[in-house]
Amino acid sequence: MAIVLSVSGSPSVSSRTNRLLRHLDRRLLAQGHEVIPLDVRTIPAEALLGADFRHPAIVEATELFARADGVVVGTPVYKASYSGVLKALLDLLPQYALTGKTVLPLATGGSTAHVLAIDYALRPVLNSMGAAHIVQGWFTLDKDITVHEDGSLSVAHAADEALGEVVDRFSAVLGGTPLLAAAS
Repeated sequence: MAIVLSVSGSPSVSSRTNRLLRHLDRRLLAQGHEVIPLDVRTIPAEALLGADFRHPAIVEATELFARADGVVVGTPVYKASYSGVLKALLDLLPQYALTGKTVLPLATGGSTAHVLAIDYALRPVLNSMGAAHIVQGWFTLDKDITVHEDGSLSVAHAADEALGEVVDRFSAVLGGTPLLAAAS
């Protein structure tokens, strides 16, 4: 099926955002897609902050974006916007790095006051980068994501159901077999 680049824009090692993305990656894998995870926090800070377009990690990230058919972009919401590490990476990609790609924007945060951050902060940037189709994104409250002592993750039922629906729509646009449709 399609190649999906799953980008975590969280600067934290113990990030709920990152764990939620990896949870959703498994759903996309089950639908037949190849999923490539990219944790922006693993790109050297000197490359991101120094705008070193030729740094091997930046070159590799650029190649991953070019190779992908679809991109899932996940970010925690800080100060009503997406994370700085995600911005730093997006700034280093070619202007039209998302041309021809389907994109699923996702965000996590502590308050419903930030639920529109996807639409007013992230979506315009993704659109300006040439995304062919930005599917409906989803904001998940931190309280709906539980990381257990063993490292496993659970998502509150209503949030997990809603996330499943947006991931299935994204998958359908990519030509996958959505789990909801498969169950019907």
